[in-house]
Amino acid sequence: MNNKSAALGTDSIGSLLIKQAVPASIGILVMSLNILVDTIFVGNWIGSIAIAAINVVLPVSFFIAALGMAIGIGGSSIISRALGADNKERALKTFGNQITVTLLLTTAMVVFGLVFINEIIPAFGGKGDIFEPAKIYYRIVLYGVPLLALCMMGNNVIRAEGKPKFAMIAMIIPSVGNLILDYILINLLDMGMAGAAWATTISYGLCFLYVLWFFLSDKSELKISLPHFGLDLPILKEMSALGFVTLARQAVVSVTYLLMNNILFNIGGEASVAAYGIIGRMLMFALFPVLGVTQGFLPIAGFNYGAHKFPRVRESINKAILYAGGLGLVIFAVIMIFPEEIVSVFTKDADILSETPHYMRWVFAATPIIAIQLIGSAYFQAIGKAVPALLLTLTRQGFFFIPLIFILPHYFGELGVWISFPAADVLSTIVTGYFLNREIRKTLKE
Repeated sequence: MNNKSAALGTDSIGSLLIKQAVPASIGILVMSLNILVDTIFVGNWIGSIAIAAINVVLPVSFFIAALGMAIGIGGSSIISRALGADNKERALKTFGNQITVTLLLTTAMVVFGLVFINEIIPAFGGKGDIFEPAKIYYRIVLYGVPLLALCMMGNNVIRAEGKPKFAMIAMIIPSVGNLILDYILINLLDMGMAGAAWATTISYGLCFLYVLWFFLSDKSELKISLPHFGLDLPILKEMSALGFVTLARQAVVSVTYLLMNNILFNIGGEASVAAYGIIGRMLMFALFPVLGVTQGFLPIAGFNYGAHKFPRVRESINKAILYAGGLGLVIFAVIMIFPEEIVSVFTKDADILSETPHYMRWVFAATPIIAIQLIGSAYFQAIGKAVPALLLTLTRQGFFFIPLIFILPHYFGELGVWISFPAADVLSTIVTGYFLNREIRKTLKE
């Protein structure tokens, strides 16, 4: 087995973070640009209702795809620590179990999603004029979601092997493919919502083919055989506990979309849902470097923790927070200065243009401090401590944000919904900072 992952335990933490975070950031950037440009294409070529329709479908497809991400991150934590401890067989068995579980769960979820299509779409805010375009988009995209889940699972395993450049390419392929297909299917062939949906689904297939090639080639250390696909109960338990952290986070994201779409529809109608669609895309796009540092941090922390190199784990935490915090400050400045210009790229609708920039400033108000929350919860997941990882992951949206979007609108109207974003960020950062500091002092002693 080609043990290139050993560099995670020997190279300097600063250089490792850059090597891991830059490809991850580029991959997330291209993926986010895809979502962003896709929204621009849809808004300009189909209409603002189409933006709202896609925003309604996102939580459903995100949740099913999140199964793959959860299995990928949960299993990758085991793989990183197993490689750090030089336990190759455990790494192989974990990877085989990841593939089996991903296929079983996502296929079942797709069948369920198609059977109850007419009930799910209205429940997630697809009402009025939004329903029909959302249904068209939903049905087609759902077919490709199992492939997306396998890609997201495989992407995390590639990163756990210490090969971030290949993980980056895996994220770039569907994004670039989707944009090209958007232009062909929506603009040239005038296929409308169906064109947008097929562009997305075909791009998932392209990503899957690349990930499959990687693991079958000599680029991967993980050469599994048929026995590795058999389910192993101890590995499943640990993978499920760690993966549930990611799944719970994505599930809360889906619930948040559901609640936000319905609350905003009741307060401001389709225009408010479309505004959230634009701000939601900016949240995915603008934070790409911070999320890249977080993704790059995971295999470094997991490998060195498995190798019992605790000073290196401490250093990785400190530098990850420093890098991510600095990037968050830059993002904050750009959003505060140019919100009108950003929103105008998405739509020419006067109602949306008049209010969305103001709301966007509120949503990004606490960006400089979110690095502590992201790195803190990621640390516990990387080292295999599922319970604190789960609780800290849920603090922002589950424990703070969701209650706030029910409480604050009573006092501030629609503005109260947007104020909930920075309030939840501040509260969750305080909680995460406390528990991370306590863990460092208790476990990661010099």
